[in-house]
Amino acid sequence: MSPLRQRDGLAALVVKWFLLISLLAGLSLAHPDAKYPPWKIVTSGSRSRVPRSPLASFKNLVDEGMDATSTSSAAPTATSTPLECFQVSQPVLTHQGLEFRDAVHAQAVVPIPAGGDANAVTVLLLEHSFANSYGHPFVGEGNYTPPEYDFDHVVINFTVQVKGRQYDRTGVLYLGDTEVWRTSTAEPTSYGIRWVWLKDMTPFLSLWKQPQTLIFDLESIVDDTYTGILNTTLTATFFKGPVTATGNGRAPADLIIPISEGTGSTGEPSQFTYPEQNAISTVGFPQNANRAVFTVDVKGQGDEEFWWSNVPQSAVDAFKGDYGTLPGYSPFREVQVLIDDQLAGVVWPFPVIYTGGVVPQLHRPIVGIEAFDISEHEIDITPWLPLLCDGEDHTFAIQVVGLEDDGVSSATLSSTTDSSWYITGKIFVWLDDEGSVTTGTFSNSYASDPTIVFSQKITQNSTGGNETLDYALAVTRTLSFSSFMKTQHGEGIATWTQSLSYSNNGGVYASGYDNINTFAIAGDDAATGAGLDISYSTSYSYPLYCSSSASYSAEGNLTLKADLDQGLELEVRGASVFPSGLEAFAAAMGPDAPELQGSKLRTTRNGTAAYQRAADNSFSTGSGRTHQIFSFEGLTDDEEGETSATRLYYRDVSASNDTVTDNHVELLGEVIT
Repeated sequence: MSPLRQRDGLAALVVKWFLLISLLAGLSLAHPDAKYPPWKIVTSGSRSRVPRSPLASFKNLVDEGMDATSTSSAAPTATSTPLECFQVSQPVLTHQGLEFRDAVHAQAVVPIPAGGDANAVTVLLLEHSFANSYGHPFVGEGNYTPPEYDFDHVVINFTVQVKGRQYDRTGVLYLGDTEVWRTSTAEPTSYGIRWVWLKDMTPFLSLWKQPQTLIFDLESIVDDTYTGILNTTLTATFFKGPVTATGNGRAPADLIIPISEGTGSTGEPSQFTYPEQNAISTVGFPQNANRAVFTVDVKGQGDEEFWWSNVPQSAVDAFKGDYGTLPGYSPFREVQVLIDDQLAGVVWPFPVIYTGGVVPQLHRPIVGIEAFDISEHEIDITPWLPLLCDGEDHTFAIQVVGLEDDGVSSATLSSTTDSSWYITGKIFVWLDDEGSVTTGTFSNSYASDPTIVFSQKITQNSTGGNETLDYALAVTRTLSFSSFMKTQHGEGIATWTQSLSYSNNGGVYASGYDNINTFAIAGDDAATGAGLDISYSTSYSYPLYCSSSASYSAEGNLTLKADLDQGLELEVRGASVFPSGLEAFAAAMGPDAPELQGSKLRTTRNGTAAYQRAADNSFSTGSGRTHQIFSFEGLTDDEEGETSATRLYYRDVSASNDTVTDNHVELLGEVIT
């Protein structure tokens, strides 16, 4: 990258960062008195959860009231029909047309001009009830065999019903050693809930074309306390689509290389548990590769489930006398991808908040952003192909780091984190003809340490005990890699660049029981390759504000309150590994559709919840309100370089106490009723 381009990119990132901080400051001013604690749960064996932070305490305090008589207004009058839960998202292209997946009207379908695929094949992959399933994943009987049909699209349908009491759980779908989807479950009610999620699995087409060991790992517990059994059905529909398989002009990858434990052949999940395990694989790389993209699946558990609210490492024992030890290594996390021990790219994770997060009433029936579909971040490693295509084995590693600090004004990257992260990776590879060998020179690598600005202050009460902790943290980082490459069909310079910024102004109050976080991540990634048919870019921002408080009256009555504001903005252009979402709308608009060069997804989600319980446990009540606005646009560039946006899908939905109270939906400019 030239110094001028690098400077311009950094300037743009600074502007974006400033705007994000301004937005978050506005959110903070909207909740001036709120205090919010980070919450963690440490797993001890498979049956107990021990709170390590205030938010974990929130959940356990709610659980302590499980036998109380509920006076919550959340329970509807009709108890025979399960509550429909949903994640707000744009429709997906199926064999029938444009299909809603967020409970607009019970999976309604909008036909497309080209018509559906009447010859589509739907296969039942699993029908299974997950109860005491720790260490007992579902493994398909006879395994998966591709249907006898020349399909080029695959969409799965995951349907779940559960009632009773249950934590939110994590589900992971594997084809052999390769993780292809990571999800989480909604927390049920006594009268039951239901949800459906549709996912386009076409990026994994090369795996679906071959026999596979299908494994679905959904760890849960059922006993006298946690009674909810997860009744699940998973189908896959194989069909020929009216548009190219990814909608961006490039077919799905020819080969997918798992970076995992490699235990699929034994019917076991193949994820690493970090930092207890080293997440590393040794791979013999194909010499005829012309493009390669590394993607990462990560999920924090235990003390890392709410990493974005962890405290600086120097302050983990600041409230030990009153509250206990808090999770540490700061509220910053960086996922690093290393090739032969050299940094090749990073992921600053999106802070997914699951349906038990903070206060459960925040997430019913509208679950959190990405709760049902945890996204993967793409790192283009094409510049490394001149090294990888040498016919030798190479190592690929994933590690997660936080920060160490001096307690005053200095912080550096840590070498580890608290426990635990569940990690897998994979490499999507596009191939030239067999016998071709990619050559070239790895010419440039810029991967300096991040710039970190840190400050911290602890105040004491009149007796000398620590009472408040305030900290401010800002991190920026720029990475750049390039190489000259020669493949079967062209030659040129391949590049991968990343520019990222992070901020978190946080505090812990009331001797450890209250906490606040005003958080933001912004980034720009780009892959280029003139003469190599490579063009991909994405920009993203993740603002978050979260606050909560816990208090006891003189009589011992408990009150929990929480506010949660979160956003996601994601712009994608070019040849992404995963569908941008434009494919469905290109099919819906037909042959007269405008040429769209990119997509922009924008959503904001705001919630408030409260929980009260009597001191004698005679009753408890909870309430929650959530409002989410979601917009999905197609981007068009004119000859002057100006960009215009076409709104393709829009939803403004509100819910209160388990009931949708307002729902406005637009599809291609028309209101959907």
